[in-house]
Amino acid sequence: MGEIVHVRGDATAPQGKGVKVIAHVCNDLGGWGKGFVLAVSRRWPEPEAAYRRWHRERNRNDFGLGAAQFVQVGERLWVANMVGQRGMRTGSKGVPVRYPAIDTALGLLGDRALELGASVHMPRIGCGLAGGSWSRVEPLITARLVERGVAVTVYDHDG
Repeated sequence: MGEIVHVRGDATAPQGKGVKVIAHVCNDLGGWGKGFVLAVSRRWPEPEAAYRRWHRERNRNDFGLGAAQFVQVGERLWVANMVGQRGMRTGSKGVPVRYPAIDTALGLLGDRALELGASVHMPRIGCGLAGGSWSRVEPLITARLVERGVAVTVYDHDG
């Protein structure tokens, strides 16, 4: 049985060999403009464009809490846009993270990673702007990815 490997570094520059999927959490409003997505967009335009199109055409697809979209950005590199937060944090309205949605999206990510023979790379998903708790997210990653044999690396930014 594997475990989640924690490293210091940038999740948009995943370490190791083979096919990789960079996973992150998005909101259900079609908003892309703060947090980790900015680092993604600095490297590749495709994930943001695909996410915005997916949201815009949501009446004709699976966009919504718990959905995951896989965008190829290199020969052996994918970005997983996972919808795991309702709305965005504004004032004292509470946190937008939705653990069941993250859990569902991680299940889809596990399926795709196994299909691709890929490792998964991510920041501490759901714990930045979404306001989530790593102690609640980490067991979901373990259950949906690690226990299924998917190698997972979590990146903590220096500084």
